[in-house]
Amino acid sequence: MDKRTLGDLEVSALGLGCMGMSQVYGPADDTESIGVVHRAIELGVTFLDTADVYGQGHNEELVGRAIADRRDRVVLATKFGIRRVVGGGVVEVDGSPEYVREALDRSLARLGVDTIDLYYLHRRDPEVPIEDTVGAMAELVTAGKIRHLGLSEVNAETLRAAHAVHPIAALQSEYSLFNRDFADTVLPTALELGVGVVPYSPVGRGMLTGDLDTMRNLPDDDFRRGLPQFQGENLGRNIALAERVHGLAKTLGVTPVQVALAWLLAQDEHIAPIPGTKRVAYLEENAAAAGVTLNPDQLAEITSAVPAGAVSGARYTPEGLRAVNR
Repeated sequence: MDKRTLGDLEVSALGLGCMGMSQVYGPADDTESIGVVHRAIELGVTFLDTADVYGQGHNEELVGRAIADRRDRVVLATKFGIRRVVGGGVVEVDGSPEYVREALDRSLARLGVDTIDLYYLHRRDPEVPIEDTVGAMAELVTAGKIRHLGLSEVNAETLRAAHAVHPIAALQSEYSLFNRDFADTVLPTALELGVGVVPYSPVGRGMLTGDLDTMRNLPDDDFRRGLPQFQGENLGRNIALAERVHGLAKTLGVTPVQVALAWLLAQDEHIAPIPGTKRVAYLEENAAAAGVTLNPDQLAEITSAVPAGAVSGARYTPEGLRAVNR
């Protein structure tokens, strides 16, 4: 698979989001999940994304087991800063320098590694100056425990202030054909500063996959049921938009998820999406998107199929939105 650069960090063009192997998307099997990680590495999908809060540590432990005998073949990213998810999108955050050090040591132990390639602040703590949080993270780079720094879901002003303290390699935020506000508000600043972008939920939390029946009939325990875009009339309108992408995928001879990922990859050479899955078949479908080239006319057609602002409903609840774009 082709490589991309996030700051000075080289990663595979597509990464693997591991969160769903431990939480929110229904039951998962550890043995199967480890098999997905191993197959990803075989395919060249070597940029692995986890966080300390996913499954309350379970996900880091799982990823650690999966890479124990192949650490040198992956770029390992994890996050800290969310102490716990309270519910309804409410999160308790901590960006204090003391917590940075504590959280990192726990992550290193769970992952079974000496160094983390990319360490993100998962959500900004509004009570702590970003300069203090990033300053503490930078000290851990000097100590050799972290190679590169990242931020997640911050606004342009915060990104600029953080980058002035220590180079930020990557900014992780929700960004997809379905959710494009980021492209207008933060992406230009990231690219200006030389900060790479790592879109999570790059296929609209599943809306841009080929399985619209699942979107219509989400299990009762699926966290998407609580998100505005998946509720009531919003869901119907958004499925209609997704069906346009399905139609375009047929004409292009690829799958809807490959259209969504190829579109995102085409937005800039310093963008590396991290679609998540816990199934080998879906992983292979995702990885194949890196080989899909869209010409300018095709890109314009895809963009116009889901016009900016056409998606109904916010991406998070009002409570959840208060924790992002800080």
